This record gives sequence, C-alpha cells and structure tokens, in this order.
Amino acid sequence: QVHLAESGGGLVQAGGSLRLSCAASGRNVSDYVVSWFRQAPGQEREFVAVLGRSGAIDYADSVKGRFTISRDNAKNTGYMQMDSLKPEDTAVYYCAVGGIYTTRAKFYNYWGQGTQVTVSS
Repeated sequence: QVHLAESGGGLVQAGGSLRLSCAASGRNVSDYVVSWFRQAPGQEREFVAVLGRSGAIDYADSVKGRFTISRDNAKNTGYMQMDSLKPEDTAVYYCAVGGIYTTRAKFYNYWGQGTQVTVSS
C-alpha cells in the first residue's frame, strides 16, 4: 500500500511558477512509475507527465517545455516544476504511481488527494 500526499498548489498569475510535491509513504517511490494528471471543472482527468523507473519521461504536448517532472528517491517524493503558467493550466493536480509506464490513468494503482492550481490572467 502506498499513500500519496500532494502539496504546493495555489493561486498564481499567468507567467508565474509553482512546484508541486508528491510525498509517498508505505513504499519507495523509486519502485514505481510516477505520473501527474489534472482535472479542470467539467472536464475529464488528463495526463500531464510521467517519469519511469529508469528515468524515461513524457509530457503532454500542452505542457512540454514548461513543466518538469522529477523524483527525489532519498526524500521519497515526486515533484513537478511548473513554469510559464497559463490560465488554461488551472485544474486540480493529482500525482499517481503504478507499475506500468503509461499515460492512461486507469493503470495507476495509487492516487493522491489532489492539489488545486489556479492561474489568473
């Protein structure tokens, strides 16, 4: 069993930055694929970024060049640095871990509670 707790969300102006954290407990985050998803009001949850156990990384086209996913195994924590934020990035952001390198939410076993990111124009 893995428990995930996100933090770092908040209100920021367009062009600003935030760093989201995903603290894991119960198991080592290094044993898993770590991903971030987001869900805006009235929309389906969508893939944002994935980091594999070997270091492979993929991003959604909408965030490439602006978001950076990373992991600190010593702190058992995943991160997502978000720069050049846009109003359309406004959503609840969720971290998830699983055993398969995939962008599809249904394959992730464990999810955090989410953290709200609001970008004002």
